[in-house]
Amino acid sequence: MTRREARETVFALLYEYDFNRTEDPAAVYANAVAVRGIEENEYIRATYAGVCDKREEIDAKIEAAAKNWRVQRMSACTRTILRLAVYEMLFVDDIPVATAMDEAVELAKKYDDENAYAFVNGILSGIKDSEAAGRV
Repeated sequence: MTRREARETVFALLYEYDFNRTEDPAAVYANAVAVRGIEENEYIRATYAGVCDKREEIDAKIEAAAKNWRVQRMSACTRTILRLAVYEMLFVDDIPVATAMDEAVELAKKYDDENAYAFVNGILSGIKDSEAAGRV
């Protein structure tokens, strides 16, 4: 499985969890593995768990960069893409920030509204700039 395929799997898991917030994230993951036959993959498991674990911190970074936008007002697809990308940008050492941003834009082009990729890119650029300046 390529990293891009693994990232899409994480995106799907996070999207599913966004709609099943009453369930434990581990239960959503275990069900997806059992029902959909998701391949055992360290990146998938660790990234999914990491985003779920750091969700509040990630959402705060997104809202700080998204002037006048609350995360809950964004489409489920957009906020899921942003959460995944911000996690990769801030917490995954072997993924360059530019790669995380590019992959998020590609996910938005593939799965989201036709204009969402520009919004995603703008938010992620703001987070990158804020992190570089030590403001966020």
